Parts: sequence; structure tokens; C-alpha cells
Amino acid sequence: MSTTEPAEDPFAAPDATTGIGSAAGDAPVQRLRPPRHRVSPRAPVMWALGSLSGNLLLLAGLLVVRWFDWFDLAWWVWALLAVNAVVGVVVSPLVRYRVHRWESTDSAVYTQSGWLSLERRIAPMAKVQTVDVEQGAFARLLGLATVTVTTASAAGPVKIEGIESATADRLVAELTRRTTAEAGDAT
Repeated sequence: MSTTEPAEDPFAAPDATTGIGSAAGDAPVQRLRPPRHRVSPRAPVMWALGSLSGNLLLLAGLLVVRWFDWFDLAWWVWALLAVNAVVGVVVSPLVRYRVHRWESTDSAVYTQSGWLSLERRIAPMAKVQTVDVEQGAFARLLGLATVTVTTASAAGPVKIEGIESATADRLVAELTRRTTAEAGDAT
């Protein structure tokens, strides 16, 4: 799978316009299209394992409270823990997998993420300051990685989470090559 699509601009779908700016003499504004690439099919497993580990720590803490009888835990605390576990281990990873996408072109890195709310981020190559790859324990176990593209944006870095390790390595090499060739000042 190629991580570069040189022909098409990632910022707009050529056939979708909003009508905004279509007053006399203005060109219509084009809508942002979703990025092309999905994350790895193993990404939901990584997200579920992360949520499961957090829920197990919370359960352990509640069991310690119960064991030492520090205070009485109401039934609804246990119900909330169960609902949190189901949402975090089953629902969230599946929804995130359907939403999370990424793309890298000659001009920008483009991501889409979220599960309750949708966020699309575009980092122009001229603004890229650093490109990093990281692997947590569950990501390493599943052969996945996260690529972080840092810019001077106040919104923080652009993250591509849950892609294959080999794809992440190729992407980092491509982005590094492109940003060193870019004439911008990365600010």
C-alpha cells in the first residue's frame, strides 16, 4: 500500500461544494473529503486492551476499598464500572476503527479521528517540525505503531494511531524526506 497519492489534493473533493462563497464572482468552497487510508484492523484490539487494562486497575482499586471496608460502595458504582468496561472495551474501539483514517501527500498530512466527536487535522508539509514513531506495549505486541507529526500549531501534534509498524517506518522516512526538501521555515 502506497502512503502517497500525488495526483489529488487531500483538502477537497472536486465534486462536492457547499455553495458558500458562491456570490457573483466567487468560486464555491469545496468540502473536505475523508482521508484515504484506514488504520490497521488490529487497532481496535489495541484500543480494547488499553481500555481493559484501565478498567482492571479501577476494579482492583474498588476491590481494595471493599476488602478493607473503608466505605460502602453502592450497587450503582459497580454498574457504572460494568457500563464503562463494555463501552471502553467493545463499543469505542469498533466505532473508532470506522472513523480513524489518515493520508499523506506531497503537500500535507491529513488525519481523521474520534468516536464521540469527529476531528479532522491537516498539517502542511511546510509547517512540520518533527516526525516521531512510538510503540506502547500493546502496540508492540500487535505489530502496530503511532506516528506523531509535530507542528507549531496550538492544537498540538497530528497523530496517526494504530498503523502497521512497517507502514509507520515507511511513512516516517517519507515525511522526513519531504520536510527536509520543503523550503518552508516550519513555523
